[in-house]
Amino acid sequence: MFENLLSGLEQYDVKILAALTKSIAGRKDFFHWLLQGGYPELAAFSNAIRGDEEAMVWLFQHDCAWLAILSNAIDGEVEARQWMARACTPVNLVFALACREDATALRWLQERKLFIFMLMAREVHQVLDTQAVENAGPYTRKFGGNVRVVEAMQQWMRDNNINNGREERD
Repeated sequence: MFENLLSGLEQYDVKILAALTKSIAGRKDFFHWLLQGGYPELAAFSNAIRGDEEAMVWLFQHDCAWLAILSNAIDGEVEARQWMARACTPVNLVFALACREDATALRWLQERKLFIFMLMAREVHQVLDTQAVENAGPYTRKFGGNVRVVEAMQQWMRDNNINNGREERD
């Protein structure tokens, strides 16, 4: 049923996902372990979740666009969620929704005993809550998006024949 879909986060061993969870929480020792232990894409993903635009660019430029798109899906971007639903196995989109405390998504993960994803989602939610509080002041507004992230995403879309979120068919 899912043979043509990207496997996504569930391809990683639970121990690797536990290290990712710690990295998302801000533990630099786990970030460096992922980076130096053969999982630079997960190190970049943990930073992308925390708002690191350079990490987003790196993901798009290093065959890990799905992780950048997952980060955008976590942020609630509709197009990213639609792409995840079309291109990845269900756990990835459900995880993105669980990061925003979607009750149905959390129940779906619990029923399938995907507890590491529930733990990760809880950690991501805490990071997002902290960011919301820190970015609520009047002097924190950013003007415009990061041009490099947009350019990297557009280049990835051209390279993969994706037009407006839909893959072009020959």
